[in-house]
Amino acid sequence: MAAAAIAHTMGETVELTLVESDAIGTVGVGESTIPPLATFNRVIGVKEADFMRATSATFKLGIWFEGWRTGEPNDRYFHSFGLTGRDHWSAGFQHFWLHGREKGHGEPYDDYCLELMAARAGKFAHLPDNRMNYAYQLDATAYGRFLRGLAEKNGARRIEGKIAKVQLDGESGDIAALMLESGERIEGDLFLDCTGFRALLIEQALHAGFDDWTHWLPCDAAIAIQTDSVHAAPPYTRAMAHDAGWQWRIPLQHRTGNGLVYCSRYLSRDDALERIRGNIEGAAITEPNFLRFTTGARRRQWYRNCIAIGLSGGFMEPLESTSIHLIQRAVLRLIRMMPAGRVSERDIAEFNDQQRIDMEQIRDFLILHYKATDRSDSAFWRHCAAMEIPETLAHKIDLFRETGRVFRRNEELFAENSWVQVMMGQGIVPQHYHPIAAKLGDAELDRLLSGLRENVSRTVGSLPAHAEYVARYCAAKTPDAV
Repeated sequence: MAAAAIAHTMGETVELTLVESDAIGTVGVGESTIPPLATFNRVIGVKEADFMRATSATFKLGIWFEGWRTGEPNDRYFHSFGLTGRDHWSAGFQHFWLHGREKGHGEPYDDYCLELMAARAGKFAHLPDNRMNYAYQLDATAYGRFLRGLAEKNGARRIEGKIAKVQLDGESGDIAALMLESGERIEGDLFLDCTGFRALLIEQALHAGFDDWTHWLPCDAAIAIQTDSVHAAPPYTRAMAHDAGWQWRIPLQHRTGNGLVYCSRYLSRDDALERIRGNIEGAAITEPNFLRFTTGARRRQWYRNCIAIGLSGGFMEPLESTSIHLIQRAVLRLIRMMPAGRVSERDIAEFNDQQRIDMEQIRDFLILHYKATDRSDSAFWRHCAAMEIPETLAHKIDLFRETGRVFRRNEELFAENSWVQVMMGQGIVPQHYHPIAAKLGDAELDRLLSGLRENVSRTVGSLPAHAEYVARYCAAKTPDAV
């Protein structure tokens, strides 16, 4: 992603060398994304249908969360990418819905969201004026190959090899060069650390520091398995809670990505493997991939002449599909702050501050899923319900519970509707609503609510099945092509 974006944007103004090795394995499962990826692809000149064919991608309208509030069979809610109802400048739609419920309108909040109802019906299509907000479910390894081709087409020089040593400048302490196992020496002015959890440059060489957030996000292990697809791919990802974490299911065109995320304090590796093998659909087509991780963030993501991109800068568990987004944000932020000659310490400070805010806001949103639960059926969930949380999140929860209000700060990733859907889905219902909602008379309120529901229902009724639309628009040629 970094090489493709920089090569496309900066062209011949920079010399760009991409060092990577095909011998280094990847997680190799389907990857669930969020809507800003569509913007990123447009920025680097990618045609959507070509990208989707190359990555066996499907469309994604949101995530079904199952078992997160009570653990009962009917415990599920949907976090969609769209808007619900119609907001007023002074108050979100949830205030009008709450007033309507007080007046006897019993229809669920879900009924007013186009993306949610389309996902429930298994439908999708591009609509005029971009009225359908969506992301993708894709093969992340294939996406990497696709982007590598773009980067090389736009002038990036790719070197196959593994880093053996990072050489530092004896005077400045900056990175001077990378020594590869082949003996080749790669010099540079600016180095992007895309080495994943190992953080070979930013941490092993420069010691930028790391803030561990495991006390808020206790899951520290995962097992990933790919399976054959056994039915038409739905336009959503599933996040199914279990007694020590949760399981993902991500449908691509030709296969399904499955993964069990868990806390090793409450579930052993062997039991986790048995659990995921007992809860997959279709035959396994890969061996289990065992992962260990620590949720947290690098204290300095730009340090000296090195910038951490992706997992080298920190890790957010994949609960809300933010990993690729954080790569995208860092890359585009770097391009906006690309040094012209000498690196500016003010640029470094600003970059680090913006990255920290991004990661803390996403961290809080993820913690919400664990903290706001009524589950007490296991030690893991009792720990989550009782744990202390950041003051920033506690304030957001209390504000919504008391007033129904959510405020988006500093262009944070998750907007008001995302917080409303998850908080209400997890059982936090506001005690009051904005008085402007009460200005509507009964007849006017009836027209508003019924009109919004009917418009959603009519639009969903006109949409084709998601699988049919994908087959027409971007079908991957063969399973081998991905």
